[in-house]
Amino acid sequence: MSGRAIEAGRSVLSRAVAVVGAFDGAHRELTATEVAERVGLPLSTAHRLLGELVGHGLLTRRADRYGIGHRLWSVGQLAPVQTGPRDVAAPFLQDIHVTTRATVHLVVRDGTSALYLDRVSGHTALRIVSKPGSHLPLHATGAGKVLLAHAPADVQERVLGDLPRMTPYTVTHAGRLREQLRRVREQGYATTSEEMTLGMSSVAVPVVRGGGPGTRAGGTSPEVVAAVGVVVPVVGRSRQRLVAVLQVAARGIGRQLDPAGLPAGWS
Repeated sequence: MSGRAIEAGRSVLSRAVAVVGAFDGAHRELTATEVAERVGLPLSTAHRLLGELVGHGLLTRRADRYGIGHRLWSVGQLAPVQTGPRDVAAPFLQDIHVTTRATVHLVVRDGTSALYLDRVSGHTALRIVSKPGSHLPLHATGAGKVLLAHAPADVQERVLGDLPRMTPYTVTHAGRLREQLRRVREQGYATTSEEMTLGMSSVAVPVVRGGGPGTRAGGTSPEVVAAVGVVVPVVGRSRQRLVAVLQVAARGIGRQLDPAGLPAGWS
């Protein structure tokens, strides 16, 4: 289908939403050409929509590159998914940080992406790409792999059908990733090594509604509502210690999520 045909089938609002959706954790800044290609719009239309969004403060422009604007971020902070879960988890994330001195994340699945709700920064000279509100690929992070391992089958298939390489170490073979997800469900945690950012590794565990264990008898998936994880230069021999610290915190978070009154945004 040509760009003109795609454009004709969309409302102005849907096209503007699509333009904003072109940005994610791995694509924080894009040129107009890149936006047009990612969204499937003619370049002239992309240019016009980008200009209007910049004018309304929803996007910013620096030279020939565009990014998310402060106004859009401020509005996003009003969403319940950004408040209730963070309030519940915040003291536990601090406990993890104090114990490990690592960067700590609280993450939920948003469609086929990992949505980072909160971060407690550790001490590292390397740049960590995740920020509260950012989306990163499920297949390239520890927390993302936890969430993907417990996601519905149709979500898994969509992700497995498109595995972009973020670094030379990103797992992009569907069969290998399937096996990793099986081990995540079996072991109750996920690890990565330089798959999202060179020089950084991660460990993550599931947060189960009600604070239950990470796996159920018979191998069925628990009701995983989030993941908590740490990013460190090297996991190595500290893996089991990190997993234990994370699991204690995850159980604490899960127990505070009353199944009858789960904070808005958790599902």
